[in-house]
Formats: sequence, C-alpha cells, structure tokens
Amino acid sequence: MSRRSEEKLAERADRLAEEEALRDLAAGGSGLVGLDGFGAQAAAKKSAKSAKKSAKAKAAGSDARRGGKEKGPAKPRELYVPARGWQGAGGGRVGYMDPPTMWRATTVQACGMWPFAAGSGSPMTGVPLGQHLSTGATVCGDPLNWFTRARYISNPSLFMLGMPGLGKSTLINRMLIGLAATGVVPLVLGDLKPDYADTVRALGGQVISIGRGRGGINVLDPGAMGEAAAKIGGEAGEVLKAEAHGRVLNMVAALITIVRGRTMDDHEQSVLSAVLHHLRERTAPGRTVLLPDVLRVLTEGPDRVRAVTLDRGDDARYRDAVDPLHRSLLGILDGPLGDTFASETSTRIDANAPAVCIDISGIGEADTQLTAAAMLAAWSDGLGTVAASHALADAGLAPRRWFFTVLDELWRPLRAASGIVDRIDALTRLNRSLGLGDAKITHTLKDAEALGTDADRAKARGFVERAGMVVCAGLPKTEMEDLGKVVGLSRREIELVSSWSSPPGWGVRGEDEEPPGRGRFLIKVGGRPGIPIKVAITDAERELHNTNTRWTTNEAAIEQAAARAAREVARLSQDGPLPLAFPGDPAPLELPAGDASVRGWTA
Repeated sequence: MSRRSEEKLAERADRLAEEEALRDLAAGGSGLVGLDGFGAQAAAKKSAKSAKKSAKAKAAGSDARRGGKEKGPAKPRELYVPARGWQGAGGGRVGYMDPPTMWRATTVQACGMWPFAAGSGSPMTGVPLGQHLSTGATVCGDPLNWFTRARYISNPSLFMLGMPGLGKSTLINRMLIGLAATGVVPLVLGDLKPDYADTVRALGGQVISIGRGRGGINVLDPGAMGEAAAKIGGEAGEVLKAEAHGRVLNMVAALITIVRGRTMDDHEQSVLSAVLHHLRERTAPGRTVLLPDVLRVLTEGPDRVRAVTLDRGDDARYRDAVDPLHRSLLGILDGPLGDTFASETSTRIDANAPAVCIDISGIGEADTQLTAAAMLAAWSDGLGTVAASHALADAGLAPRRWFFTVLDELWRPLRAASGIVDRIDALTRLNRSLGLGDAKITHTLKDAEALGTDADRAKARGFVERAGMVVCAGLPKTEMEDLGKVVGLSRREIELVSSWSSPPGWGVRGEDEEPPGRGRFLIKVGGRPGIPIKVAITDAERELHNTNTRWTTNEAAIEQAAARAAREVARLSQDGPLPLAFPGDPAPLELPAGDASVRGWTA
C-alpha cells in the first residue's frame, strides 16, 4: 500500500473518531477534551445547549422514579485527542507523521525487543564512519577489516578523490584513530601539510620531522631491518641482511636519479654495491655508514671497488668510471638536498610505537627535489620497518602486527619524481603479502594526466582500478563521468556526488556555515551500489584535525587586545589632558585638564 493511501485511511479514521466523539458530547457525554484550538472550542460551544437540556431531563426523571435504586455519578469517559490533531483552523492538524527514530543494537543489548527489528543493509564491520544518507543507519568500514573480516574486497587498499576542503583527510583521520584502537599501526610516511601529526601524538605515537634544520635520514642505515637480522641470526638473518643491502642500494640510486634527472648506469650501480659491501665489512659494530664514507672509499679506490670498474690497474680508467658517480654524490651532499641525508638519522622509527608519522611539512612547496627525496627515504625506512616486523613475527620473536599507510596529497609526490610512481605501484600490487593496508588521497583523476611519461600516467591510473575501496567526495560532473568509466557509477550516483561540489549560497554568512558537500562521501566497492554517508566529527577530532589553521583567527586574543586598548584610552581620559595630533603636525595640541568635552569619556 502506498504512503498516500495510508494517509487517506488515517484521515478517514480520524474523521470517524471525531464525529463519534461529537455525537457523544451532544448526547450528554462528558470528558471530550482536545487541543486548545478553535476546533475543540467550536465543538464544545455547539453542544453546550444540548448538554443543559439533557441535565434537566435527567433531574426530572430521577424525581419521578418510583421504587428504583438511586444511581451513583456517571463514570467519566476517557479523554480523546485525534492522533494527528483536530481538523479545522487552529486544530493542529499534521499531514504527515515523522517515522520513529531508528536505533541499532545487538540482540544482547536489545533482547527484550526481539524480534521487532529490521535490518538496514549497511555494513557494520570496521571503523564507524558515519550515517547512511537515506536510512540514517550507521555505516562502518575500512580497507583492513573489509579485507580480513568481512571479505568485501580482495585488496586492502583505498583510493579517495574529492575537491579541496570537503573532509577527505578527516575521514582518513577517523580510520586511522579507529584502526589504532584495534592494534593496527598507522604509518603516515610523509605528512606534507601536516594533517596527522597531532593525531599521532594524541595516540601516543612517534612524530619524526624531516627537513633542513629539522632532522635528517641516513639512507645507508639499515634501520629496523638490520636490528631484526641481528636478532634472528642464522640463514634467515643473512637473507634479511641481503634484503636490507638491496633497499639501501635502491635508495641511494633513487637520490642520484633525483639529482641527475635520469637513472644511473648499470656499471655505476655495481660500483656503488661494491662500495657498500666494503664499508659493511670494515665498519665497527654499532657504527653506521654515512654518505661521506662512500666518497672516501671512491677516492681511495680499494681493490674490491676497482675490480668492478675493469680498470686493469690503470688509475685513469678507474677515475673515468667513478667520477660521474662521485660528482652525483657530491651533489646530494652539497646541492639542493642540503645536509638532510649527510648525517646520522635524527630519530629512528620505533617498531613498537602505536603510530608513526614522518612530518615533512617543513620543506617548502617549491623544493620539489628535496620533497621527492624525503618521500622516498620515508617510504624506504617505513616499509623496511614493516618487513622487519614480519620477519621477527615469522621467527617467533615478536607478535604479528598489521600496518595502515596513509599517502595524502598524492599528486605532489607523483609529480616530484618518477621513482615514487614505481614504489607506489609496487605497493598496490604487493600489500596483501606485506600485511599492509593503504589509503591514497588526491583531488581528481586528472592529477595522473600531469605526469611526465606515458608509462607513469598508465601506472597512476592503475591505482584506482586496483583499489579495493573507492571513496568519492564532491567532484564536478565531468570528473564523475570519467571516474564512472573506471569504477562503474550509475547516473543517480554521478548526480548525487556532483551536487556535493556546489559552494554555499551567496547569502550565507557566519563561520559555522559549511559547503553542502562537506562530510558527505560515496563508497564504491566493485559493481555494488554506492553507499552514501554523512560524517559528523566529534569535538576531539575537530581540535586534532584542522587543515585551515592559518585561516583561523584567534578571537580570544583579539577581544583581549580590544579590552586592553579600551582600558588604556579610559585611563588617559581620566588622568589628564589628551594630546591630539595628526601625522605631520609640529606638536601635539593639549586641551585643558578640566575640559568636560575630553575628560570622562570612555570607549
């Protein structure tokens, strides 16, 4: 039965009940009480005369009665108010009854109400995200729980797109907090704004700052992988050492690629690998190797290094082979990368920390080379920590831990260097075997089109295709149509998400007004219909995560400054003559102390 038919039946029932009540009142009944509206008053006035006549008739009948028993007072009838109000002007009639509020609970919490319940169909596995826009039901989800527990997705990854300022990083921040509460370790390997440093501190995690004058990373330090190899020992330890050596070699090669603008030659990689082996064998335990040590070995030219250059005892041939590599390493130490990678690691990643954030927000927007280098170093160090944790767990020396990496503002590292694209591409293919979930955030699909080569653009487009979850905030309609070709969006979903990208109206004023699409997201998983949600953040989240801090005025400080100025003006007006002067005047003009036009005024 349609809603309109139900409303007609309800109105008919109300009219019949009202007519019956009015007839009862006209016949002498008592207790008809409705709303204090004109409808109830009119009904009462209309039947007042008939009520008096009925009372007189009853009194005469009781006097004429013979031999009968005297009856007691009549039983008052129950009060009646129509469920939807009285009809007529002022009767308070409502045309539609709001549905009751829906609450969600388990059968243990609401066992007395069972089976009077109805399922809403929204997922309840994972971090609570918000409410379904249509049903109001709670929606939960995150890449790790939907992959491990619910089995909704086959790849523990999330890709999010949306216009700036609509709450993308706020939603990821909530996932980060919820996953940390379940024992998952969030890793923000390169926080560019920063968006997550305060949250990681509140969780008791570790925040590492990287940048000129802030802190550095020694790319030759094996870090957690070296420590794990020493603990494990034996053949498994040697395998982990070899893996750590390969990571260090790739990291130095990536830095050289950034400085040169092109990749290293194959013989240069062989020379670099020989130098690293030479240093590992001759460095005392407890001391780490630094990039200046690599330059020193290249200058000395030991036999192991000369052997891979094929110099055949000719010093000139050796110099010709190693000089380009030598110049590139000097460019890393003394060039645009500064001393960020020339000294010991300022703070190592704590493998036992509940959360880790590598903050690179101190690097300038225009310093793309240092940004790319810091991102590569952070990812290498972070993923090395993940590999070390799993190696210790495989050896039975540590509990198994899962990790959740966050890569916000994806467009910026993608444009910084091609090595980032390859590293993220490998991560999206291998994160299942790494025990690692990830979330990548950017603005539009067009960010991938700005990459330098066709290969990089194809790899970046593959990020969306392989993502287990695709989350959309407000986007223009043309962008949604392009995205629909990749993830399969319906026309209704395209129109819904496009409407969220509209700005507030021209007449909106006040700081509490928000864009209509802020906090609204559409979650797409495969070919399933999208789940539209509304996220309402708590006060604690609002304090920890404010991406507009530099646009926020300190109202309390402004009010205090205004109050101080008012007190100072009032003091000067009470204590003596006020000097009145304008710029360029030769001397201030003093008014008499007793002048009432000046003395005694206040601001």
